[in-house]
Amino acid sequence: MAQSMKAAIFVEPGRIILGEKPIPDVGPLDALIRITTTTICGTDIHILKGEYKVAPGLTIGHEPVGIIEKLGSAVQGYSEGQRVIAGAITPSGHSNASLSGCGAQCGGPGGHGWKAAGGWRFGNTIDGAQAEYLLVPDAMANLAPVPDGLTDEQVLMCPDIMSTGFSGAESGKVKIGDMVAVFAQGPIGLCATAGARLMGASLIIAVESIPARAEIARAMGADHVVDFTKVDPVSEILKLTGGRGVDVSIEALGTQTTFEAGLRVLRPGGTLSSLGVYSEDLRIPVDAFAAGLGDNKIITTLCPGGKERMRRLIDTIGSGRVNTEPLVTHHFSLDDIETAYDLFAHQRDGVLKVAIKP
Repeated sequence: MAQSMKAAIFVEPGRIILGEKPIPDVGPLDALIRITTTTICGTDIHILKGEYKVAPGLTIGHEPVGIIEKLGSAVQGYSEGQRVIAGAITPSGHSNASLSGCGAQCGGPGGHGWKAAGGWRFGNTIDGAQAEYLLVPDAMANLAPVPDGLTDEQVLMCPDIMSTGFSGAESGKVKIGDMVAVFAQGPIGLCATAGARLMGASLIIAVESIPARAEIARAMGADHVVDFTKVDPVSEILKLTGGRGVDVSIEALGTQTTFEAGLRVLRPGGTLSSLGVYSEDLRIPVDAFAAGLGDNKIITTLCPGGKERMRRLIDTIGSGRVNTEPLVTHHFSLDDIETAYDLFAHQRDGVLKVAIKP
């Protein structure tokens, strides 16, 4: 086995390059995965732009599909050569956060200590998935086998995009018969739309201006698509709900405009489920917040991880309940990852998600 590998390395704001790194050593609870497919996330673009700070020299990426190359001496229940995914969030399974049912906030190696988003380690606090090999910590809590009948592209959205999007509907507690608005139909918003449909929403209104994304949104379950460049989305959503407002609004972009609109379309007692990564302070206008007297809820969610979450998502794909393959619009080799970043960062050529294969 070679001693070094290719990896996408953060150098400084504005620069992620393809470089060489040593292949990681495998600790007792770890697994070394040979990456077969990965992708670029919108959060990686926040890192590239310097809006989310990580250490120079870090390998980026948190959406791995691959094959177990080597298992740690204490890892049981898996075998080398097995095809697996790991979630973008890798809880230890034994931290206070994990044992309290919030593994996404499981901070630090081994799960000790706490900080917001602490469960997000790949490409944040440890080397990530845009490389030939990935070291997965706490492998028994995080590796989920991929059935032979599913392709890499079919399960590529499970580690982050599908888990995050679905969690927008889950955290918002969408119920059968609910009216739901989803602001922005990028990959996460599209999965939030699909999640709302799976949870029983009777009316789903997506907000999106790009025709190709609007078409996919309808396939994912949107009953109406509101083009915010042609009409005021708040007025249009209120009109579509007969003036009632929606039970749940899901914010999937991370801007002041969409966050505020998500508040304004809620019925009294409704929930704003926030998925966006915000790079500036948010303001809550007093009228949109009903002066704090509207019985509304604002809830945030970090992508749920862990092997059981991944199993559920893989099974949802395998059962045909949802199809995320249309979200993979472009393919690149790892050698061309700088080109892939340029395309994805500038949202050219109708890109939604890219598949990157070492």
